[in-house]
Amino acid sequence: MSILLSVQGLTKSYGLLPLFQGLSLGFNTNEKVGLIGPNGSGKSTLLKILAGIEEPDDGVLSRNRQCEITYLAQTEAFSDTTTVQECLEEKIPQHVSASERPFRVQENLRTLGITNSQTPVGELSGGWRKRVALGQVLIQQPDMLLLDEPTNHLDLEGVLWLEELLKQATFSFVLVSHDREFLQQTTNLTIELNKSYPTGFIRIDGSYEVFQNKKEEFIRNQQAQQETLANKMRREDEWLKRGPKARTTKARFRVENAEVLRRELDQLRMLNSQNRQIGVNFDASNRKTRKLIELLDVTFGYPSKPLFSKLSVTLQAGVCLGVLGQNGSGKSSLLKLMKKELPPDHGEIRWAENLQVVHFDQHRDQLSLDQTLKQALSPAGDTVIYQERPIHVAAWASRFLFPKEKLTLPLSQLSGGERARVLIANLMLQPADVLLLDEPTNDLDISTLEVLEESLMNFAGAILLITHDRYLMDRLSDYLICLQDDGSVDFFADYAQWQLHQRGKSTGTETQKKNQQVQKKISYEDRKEWQRIEGKIQKAESEVAQIGARLHDLENLNDLAKLQEISDQLVAAEGRVQQLYDRWAELEELFA
Repeated sequence: MSILLSVQGLTKSYGLLPLFQGLSLGFNTNEKVGLIGPNGSGKSTLLKILAGIEEPDDGVLSRNRQCEITYLAQTEAFSDTTTVQECLEEKIPQHVSASERPFRVQENLRTLGITNSQTPVGELSGGWRKRVALGQVLIQQPDMLLLDEPTNHLDLEGVLWLEELLKQATFSFVLVSHDREFLQQTTNLTIELNKSYPTGFIRIDGSYEVFQNKKEEFIRNQQAQQETLANKMRREDEWLKRGPKARTTKARFRVENAEVLRRELDQLRMLNSQNRQIGVNFDASNRKTRKLIELLDVTFGYPSKPLFSKLSVTLQAGVCLGVLGQNGSGKSSLLKLMKKELPPDHGEIRWAENLQVVHFDQHRDQLSLDQTLKQALSPAGDTVIYQERPIHVAAWASRFLFPKEKLTLPLSQLSGGERARVLIANLMLQPADVLLLDEPTNDLDISTLEVLEESLMNFAGAILLITHDRYLMDRLSDYLICLQDDGSVDFFADYAQWQLHQRGKSTGTETQKKNQQVQKKISYEDRKEWQRIEGKIQKAESEVAQIGARLHDLENLNDLAKLQEISDQLVAAEGRVQQLYDRWAELEELFA
């Protein structure tokens, strides 16, 4: 194991607000690091410093000269007219030879699961754009990959694909994520940036589950240490109050020691205070009506794409309905139908009388970034009304872990997770019968996620939950519906049952395909092709080897036009080999 990247004494502030101070960390080969921490702790900033995009205020950044480091930002920037292939080609390092470039592109297309490299990026969904952005960093063949919230805006299929890719990765990576299940499946070391730790962070080897257990133990020990010091300080205070007459050397030492003890205790109290959590719940209206929203044989879609048909489902008080489906399957449209923003094409939707619906929008459209934090939390003045009681805006902000000095900051200067906390704070002021939650976990830190879960579990009304957070979905939902591409809707008791169904569906599809092939009459031509296909593959692979040898022929190395011609021939020859192998696989199933 060798060090790829390290920082010593790293300090970074924005204005008067310090993110971290004196941070010293090292990142090694074979490490798959989960970087977590509260919103505003500096996770994204640290990644940018590691990537060389931002400069620290102080400290030293050291990197292995042989280490290739690439960075995947939270949001990708593409020209809509640029093709997928062009996006990949533009990120290939300059030192890569012309002959190798086509191979890198083809390899990455296979990894990404993209079949048409000429598709303009503007025609891709958000999830597929994320895949292209990932392809841009992978094509550089990094030794270390820095990823900032890579699962944001991916559907569940995309998250599972990325999870599998990172599990098999041979490179090291540092991953900023709040997706606990994703962290559990992909990382072998966790670093949490948090001012509650004496060094500004805690580093624990092992899975995310191991991290959770050891972190809890660390915090308990730190709190016990505070209690021990507090008891000792009380005894010293009593001695000081007695005012001993003889100020001996021993007495003076005890006075000085008491001051040191007081500073240690103050430090521990400050550290432990950082572990505060949000302490409010959503305000349920507590109406007695059981059925709140009913969908009866509802069909909805667009001229270009039907979404779902004859969907019947009921939102009831005290029940959480989870909604699964790929991007574009109609999840957000279903939510809009329940909000009365869209009418159904067919069927009927019934709402309870005077129904109060609260909507959490994944796009944060309800927030004006020009507002200050104080204005966003309390537009009418210095107080908010929560459960019919007035609360000062500073106290209300404190409940959502905002210090008083942030009240004057515009929302544009807050992190994505901090803005999400503002939105949650505003939603909690609204009495609700139904909560419609569209990806509520995006950008939230893990401590806020845990509190949000508890708040939602205690909510007396109905919840419709759209999320790719498997941990939240599994813990919260009472049952699930999955919107399929063909417009059908499947119902499941829980997430585990859905997983079993997905595996069974995949197996069933393969079995059905095989049965169809068995039932098909095997022709004389098929038998003849089966007998000869291995020889054809050997011949085609020999051709690939011969063309590959020509690429390294000294006579061709200085002739770029010739190299390109040979490279094109090689790509075509490898394509023929792949076609033969695909046909071989088909024939094997046919004769199995």
